[in-house]
Amino acid sequence: MREIITLGCLDCKRRNYSTTKNKRNTPDRVELKKYCSACRRHTVHKEVK
Repeated sequence: MREIITLGCLDCKRRNYSTTKNKRNTPDRVELKKYCSACRRHTVHKEVK
């Protein structure tokens, strides 16, 4: 049931991370606070298609 998702920075729109999530447990989009190398700080990264 786990699917690979891509996380993109909300500030600069770069896709920096890929991770997995269980679609059955979390059907909505995931938001995590991760480090963005382009922004050089921790920003919110949201799941993109």
